Amino acid sequence: MCLSTAYRNTKTPEAIFMKNVMEIQIKDGVILLTDLLGNEMAVEGTLQEANLVEGFVLIQEEAQNV
Repeated sequence: MCLSTAYRNTKTPEAIFMKNVMEIQIKDGVILLTDLLGNEMAVEGTLQEANLVEGFVLIQEEAQNV
């Protein structure tokens, strides 16, 4: 089983979205992450890289307009 850690913009500990990601879906421009326990997270952004051998997913998060 290949579980991965999803990171925001850069692969650093403080940029972790979710650990133990087992499923990634992309629907209507939103990346849906699901972890091993069934927790879900929706992220607006672009999938930059998914390296399942090294166990990481890098997501470029959309900038928020304030």
